Amino acid sequence: MSYTSRSVAGLLLLCVRRRQTTICAFPSSNTVHTVATSTTTPKGHEDGDVLRHPSTKRAKEVDGADNPYQALLSHMEQQNPDPKARNVLHWFRSKDLRAEDNRALHSAAQKAGEGGGTLLTCFLYSPPDLTWHGTSPARADFMLESLRLLREQLRGLHIPLVVLTVEERGEKVERVVEFVKRHDVSHVYANIEYEVDELRRDLDVFDRFEAEGKSNGKGKGKGENGEGNEVRFELHHDQTVVEPGILVTGSGGPHKVFTPYHRAWLSTISHDPSLLDTVGLPRANDESTREKFKDLFNDEAIPPAPEAKHFASAEDRERIRGLWPPGHAAGIDRLRNFLEHKVAAYARDRSTPAADGSSRLSPYFASGALSVREALSMAREYNGSGDKKGKEKDDKKSADFSSSGADPGLASWVREVVFREFYRHMMVVIPHNSMNLPQNLKFDFVHWEDDAAGWEKWCAGTLGVPFVDAGMRQLAAEAYMHNRLRMNTASYLRTNLLLDYRRGERWFAEHLVDWDLCNNTQGWEPSYTVFNPVSQAEKCDPHGDYIRRWVPELKGVKGKAVFDPYHRLSKEEFEKLGYPKPHVDYKESKERCIQRYKQDMADADP
Repeated sequence: MSYTSRSVAGLLLLCVRRRQTTICAFPSSNTVHTVATSTTTPKGHEDGDVLRHPSTKRAKEVDGADNPYQALLSHMEQQNPDPKARNVLHWFRSKDLRAEDNRALHSAAQKAGEGGGTLLTCFLYSPPDLTWHGTSPARADFMLESLRLLREQLRGLHIPLVVLTVEERGEKVERVVEFVKRHDVSHVYANIEYEVDELRRDLDVFDRFEAEGKSNGKGKGKGENGEGNEVRFELHHDQTVVEPGILVTGSGGPHKVFTPYHRAWLSTISHDPSLLDTVGLPRANDESTREKFKDLFNDEAIPPAPEAKHFASAEDRERIRGLWPPGHAAGIDRLRNFLEHKVAAYARDRSTPAADGSSRLSPYFASGALSVREALSMAREYNGSGDKKGKEKDDKKSADFSSSGADPGLASWVREVVFREFYRHMMVVIPHNSMNLPQNLKFDFVHWEDDAAGWEKWCAGTLGVPFVDAGMRQLAAEAYMHNRLRMNTASYLRTNLLLDYRRGERWFAEHLVDWDLCNNTQGWEPSYTVFNPVSQAEKCDPHGDYIRRWVPELKGVKGKAVFDPYHRLSKEEFEKLGYPKPHVDYKESKERCIQRYKQDMADADP
């Protein structure tokens, strides 16, 4: 890959694309840091593999007769009678790494108590999945550190958490089944993951347990305690407040547009506040569990991330951990700070990246270190502070988060949380969303450009478009990007560069600490909506503070010239900056894109 280096007056910023690192000088200092970001395509995922996807015909089959979510719901409803409880296993997934308000874990503990058995827990660790999904070093580290903290917490309750590691993706189900057999487990509990691969994995688990039961014959197979070895697989909805797929339109079909979904969601919560109720920690096992299952309480360290997901340096790792401390307790602290100090101004500041008015809770939601119910339950305590006309000061604990029922900042923030619910809803309504295909399948017929130089500049934040470049540099430095910039950088890639949106979607996955497939695919969904990065910057960064922070080449540019220095400064003034001119002309490239869309999609027949 080529290197791009620019001299800068005052502060040096060097963004170099080199294998798996981006090297940046942070705006707050002259120190050059190597940011651990998986910048090249991982082994087995060359560019063709990243863009690979099934046919649109297959997508329609998955959305219809071969819908894995509907198949899973059917399995959940048609299980055999509940066997007598023996030992009970909770299977942690990468989206529910917490002991607090964990629906499946709580139910597993109750079931173990009913039968006098022991609650066991496991986490299935598949390094190949981290590569397959393009998980960033920051996201992988956050997950593993949260897992380490969770294991320590559960040990205080005499509950073992065992990490089951697999070296091949196809070994996952077998590994869990082996553990279940070895430890005489009668019930396996887990929280549902809504993506196609994960749904199919759970369907395989149902099939394996059913097959095991049939092969043993009624009353034949015996566990260690002499009981029959039937196994029941119990799945719970835990990622959302409102179960995906159940909010429907007046005609009975699923919502596919956010605004009516948002209204329906608000009405549902307002009429049934119990949906925000949380469950407590799991009941502790008896202390004798440590002796009985001493092999599960070993002192082995949590497995490390695979080499491709390592930070470039220990300094990098500690800096990112400082920005994103893992675990539930850190998430609660961040939530409380947001509600006490930032939410009141959220409606005003949410689209102003320089204000940093966001909650920065997205990594905690993505990993499940913090549940959405717990967050909204706490938010309810801050609702009705008396800022709205006609409300009393003590009118608290309201579950009405509408613009007429909640303070403006809180209503605005909850609306963003509901987007997360909507994206999971859409994942079960249109499951091909997780199969590297656009929701609108006609966009799969667009002929994208092959602009290697444009791609490199977009990745490095050297496009010559200040607002877009600032967002990409923030991503490289913090493993995070403000949501307003996510929209702008995505729009510029697919519209002005006319590059396949899937490349940008994958890039975000490889760099974000809060990457989440449901959110990421919806955020990258191609459309005719185009963001003008200059007018967006003028509106959302009116003083240019965000641009000057992340693009220090422009720190000395005065006034509105900072938003478009190439066109607003003289040639001599611009050349002194050491900042690149725009890679493409905005107006011309936008028109090219719109015409390409119309031409390629006009007769498209998915």
